[in-house]
Amino acid sequence: MTTDVDVLIIGAGASGAAFAWSMADTRMRILCLEQGDWMNPADYPSTRRDWEVRMEREYSPNPNARRRPEDYPINDADSPISIVNFNGVGGSTILYAAHFPRPHPSDFRVRTLDGVADDWPIDYATLEPYYALNDRMMGVAGLAGDPAYPAHEPPLPPIPLGRGAETIARGFNALGWHWWPSDTAIATRDYEGRAACVNLGPCKSGCAQGAKASTDITYWPLARRAGVQLRTRCRVREILVDDNDMATGVVYYDEQGVKRVQRAEVVVLACNGVGTPRLLLNSKSPRFPEGLANRSGLVGKNLMLHPWGVVRGTFDQPLDSQLGPMSCSILSQQFYETDRSRGFVRGYNMQVIRGFGPVATARMGVARGDIPWGEGHHEAFARRFGRSMTIGICCEDLPEESNAVTLDPKFADANGVPAPKISYRISENSERMLRHGLARGTEVMQAAGAWDIYSDGPVRQTGWHLLGTARMGEDPERSVVNAWGRSHDVKNLFIIDGSVFVTSAGVNPTPTIQAVALYVADQMKHRLANLFD
Repeated sequence: MTTDVDVLIIGAGASGAAFAWSMADTRMRILCLEQGDWMNPADYPSTRRDWEVRMEREYSPNPNARRRPEDYPINDADSPISIVNFNGVGGSTILYAAHFPRPHPSDFRVRTLDGVADDWPIDYATLEPYYALNDRMMGVAGLAGDPAYPAHEPPLPPIPLGRGAETIARGFNALGWHWWPSDTAIATRDYEGRAACVNLGPCKSGCAQGAKASTDITYWPLARRAGVQLRTRCRVREILVDDNDMATGVVYYDEQGVKRVQRAEVVVLACNGVGTPRLLLNSKSPRFPEGLANRSGLVGKNLMLHPWGVVRGTFDQPLDSQLGPMSCSILSQQFYETDRSRGFVRGYNMQVIRGFGPVATARMGVARGDIPWGEGHHEAFARRFGRSMTIGICCEDLPEESNAVTLDPKFADANGVPAPKISYRISENSERMLRHGLARGTEVMQAAGAWDIYSDGPVRQTGWHLLGTARMGEDPERSVVNAWGRSHDVKNLFIIDGSVFVTSAGVNPTPTIQAVALYVADQMKHRLANLFD
């Protein structure tokens, strides 16, 4: 038994870090348990010559390929999209691309506007001050004035477009379609003790420069300085509950594999849209035989993953596209809002992505038959390396109860905790949206002057965005937590990660995940006198 705490946070990633920092000013005893460890930037692949090889091994985004001691297996055989994440202080912000768009106000009102899914119990205006706060804390670079969004002012100037993005922008211009420099959680000048980006390129293998805003270097130093404790290599097995339906703490395994109990007055889940339902479903008791906080039957249901497509174009002129932040140049939201004449509801974000490193360029070229293996290899490689750009198609994924996270009956992690099993199908609406996006991306590449164009989707290794499996709402029969993240069933249990999303929007979710976490923290602080009423 360890010393009791007031607030216990499970997970030290995007949401857990932001929440911990915000709650620190209460001076309560706050502890975070993280199953991974602190990262050493000197070990990131980008510090080595074989960085592209290491990105596919120990720094693969797929835990089934990575297999670090802190990972847990994920059975995603019954899904066309693989689940990818990262376990450690900073969570998936260690390996994310730092593309940082906000959703539109319409994304919170899809039932009202389009007659599908459900409206959120909160709106864009509610979260707007928390988006702005998070932009400052993470150090977001961008350009004010994007007509696709309500007015906001990123604290740092935008990432330079580079030749590649300028070329794609001319394609959008030729078609008369929207584009804008994307908001990016990458420092474009020295910021809050972090050095500016030096255009290394391999952002998705960890940023050794410290320019990319992972929460181990943004929120956590401040939270710890304010008194929050962070304990690593601690794998939580289950949440304990008493006869009054109140959480009393957790059972976890420490770094040596010793089973321990941590008592707490409040338990906060920040384990992502797969890890959170996994833990809740494994926390069975006589009071909750189907899993903790699951009287609605919706824990693990309504998983949303953002089906993803890519359109790659190769150009005659050198673009230096292997340099600079990979996924953070420009975006287009020309097809973001609903237009039923397209054959689907809602829409998608077009994210312009730079080229690849030399090994990836060669391997993809050989696999597709574009670059021969042997005679002519170098000539064909030179025609493509540094001359290719990609348009990513991020499709809004509507919630469906059949898309679910359950516990696998056979597989478990190193401590015997059951692994999550993913059952997921891409809806007809999303399939139509993806086909439309791939066709429009091809038009952009043609208008920009690409001589070779290739499209693919859905791309399998793209399940970064894990959303919807413990949704928020006012009705306890149709949601897991209320409008400020408190469980309907367990009054001292809160969820603050992407699990609470009601709908997925059509953009990367990290800014919204963190805005929600900051909002929930504020709501809790305002309600401390009657938090459990």
